[in-house]
Amino acid sequence: MGIVVQKYGGSSVADPKRMGEVADRVAQTRASGKDVVVVVSAMGDTTDDLLALSRTVTDSPPRRELDMLLSAGERISMALLSMALNARNVAAVSFTGSQSGIITNDAHTNARILEVRPYRVQDELSRGKVVIVAGYQGVSYKKDVTTLGRGGSDTTAVALAAALGAEACEIYSDVAGVYSADPRVVPDAVRLAELSYDEMQELARCGARVLNAQAVEFARDRDIVLYARAASGETGETVIRRSTSRPGAGAVGVAGETGLVLLQAPDGLTFSRLIAALVARDIPTKETLTNSSGEGAVLLSLENVHDFAALERALRQEVGDRLSLRAGLGAVSVVGTSVGASPRALGRALAVLSAAGLAAVAASATGARLSVLVEGDVIAEATRLLHAAFVGAPQT
Repeated sequence: MGIVVQKYGGSSVADPKRMGEVADRVAQTRASGKDVVVVVSAMGDTTDDLLALSRTVTDSPPRRELDMLLSAGERISMALLSMALNARNVAAVSFTGSQSGIITNDAHTNARILEVRPYRVQDELSRGKVVIVAGYQGVSYKKDVTTLGRGGSDTTAVALAAALGAEACEIYSDVAGVYSADPRVVPDAVRLAELSYDEMQELARCGARVLNAQAVEFARDRDIVLYARAASGETGETVIRRSTSRPGAGAVGVAGETGLVLLQAPDGLTFSRLIAALVARDIPTKETLTNSSGEGAVLLSLENVHDFAALERALRQEVGDRLSLRAGLGAVSVVGTSVGASPRALGRALAVLSAAGLAAVAASATGARLSVLVEGDVIAEATRLLHAAFVGAPQT
C-alpha cells in the first residue's frame, strides 16, 4: 500500500475535540487503504507555556535542558492521538523523534536533521498500524534529545516522507493552503493554487507561517510534493512542487515578521568579533551584510534566540562598545520570480511606504525577494500597502 504522511499543527490538536477530529480524518485515510504516518506538534500554546515555565526557574536556561523540556509537548500530543485512534478501533502506536530514527546534529534548540533511520516505523506499518510521530524533535549523534526550531514539525514530516518513499506529504493547519498574505492582516489576500519550492521557501523565510523554510528545502532537495490543507476539512489547497504552470514572473505574495534585531559593526574588527561570537553560540542569522571597508550588519530573529538578554550582555562584552544594536524591528517582503532583480522594484516599494509615512530602516533585494526593514509596530500596515502595490489578484 502507498504511504501518506500527514502533519497536524498545534491548533489542529489544541483540545480534545480537535484531537478527535484529527483522529477521524486519520482513520478515514487509513480506511481508504493507505498506510499512514502522522506527525504532530504540541497542543496549542504548550511550547510557549513550557518556555515560560523555564523562565520561572532561571533567566538563562541551558539549551540542552530546554530541549529536554520543550520536546515533552509533542510527546503529549502523540500519545493522546494514538489513544484516540485506538479508541476508534484503529490500531496505532506513538514514537518520539528518537524512536522513529531521526538523527540530528548537536545544535540544541535549532538542530538540523542529518539522517532518518525509520526501521521501527516501517515495522509497525507492516503490521497494519498507524504510526504517530512527535514532530519538532530528534536525537543527536551524542544521544541527546534535540529540537529543530520553530516550525520543526514540518521538517519532521518531510524527512519521514523522504525516508519512507511516501506518495504524499500533507501539511494540515488552520488555513486551507498558502495565501498571498496573512488573511488576518490583509483581508483581500487570496489562496495560491500552486507555488514552486523556491517561492514557498522565500515566503517561509520571510515570515509566512504555513510551512517551515527548512522543511521546504528538504522537500526541494528530495523532490517531494507538498500539499498544504486545512485540518478543518475546508476545501482548497496549495500544492508546492519544483515548477508551476503559472505563466511569467512577478510577485506571488507578501510576508511580514516582527521580533527582529539589527546588529551593526562600523569596522572589520568589530564585525569579525560579532560573527565569531554568534557562531560560537550557534545563533542562526536571517541576513548578513558587509562591504569592502569592513562595515557589516547582521539581522537576527528572536524566535529561535531563547535568551536574548544574556546574548546581548555577551555581545557587549566580547564584541566591544562600537557594536550598535537596534531591537523592536520587523520586515515586510515581496516574493516572486525575479521580483527583486530590478532596483526599480525596490525603489517602488520604498516610495509606497514613504508616501504613507512609513520610514525604512534598511532594504535589500535578491532575484526572488525584496525586503524592507521597518519598526515592528507598522508591519501590518506595511504588509497591506505592499500587497496592494505588488500582488493585485493572483490566481486562486
